[in-house]
Amino acid sequence: MNTLSQILEKLRTKGIDNELKMTDHGKMQSKTLNKIYTPEDLNIVKTYRFEGMSDPGDNSVLYMIEDSDKNIGYILDSYGAYSDNDGPAFADFLKKINTVDRDEQELFK
Repeated sequence: MNTLSQILEKLRTKGIDNELKMTDHGKMQSKTLNKIYTPEDLNIVKTYRFEGMSDPGDNSVLYMIEDSDKNIGYILDSYGAYSDNDGPAFADFLKKINTVDRDEQELFK
């Protein structure tokens, strides 16, 4: 899979439509699961980077996330000048999340 839309579609077909977004209180929230997370509640299990060929606005990162209850979700962010997350809180939160790299086949089985 080489595009963001392909990966998001694959997740959707596997029933994984659980996007986490930064709250005003500096935590991540899953509206799908009605949960709020601290970095200690999450693991990054896979990271995908996408770079637009001609438009810097196409630069994005998809972080596949697993919570302490083994629920899979994702955090999507544009990077650079087009980032959806202003200020250092988002980057600081991500740096505190433990990373446990998993094979793509394990995530999409």
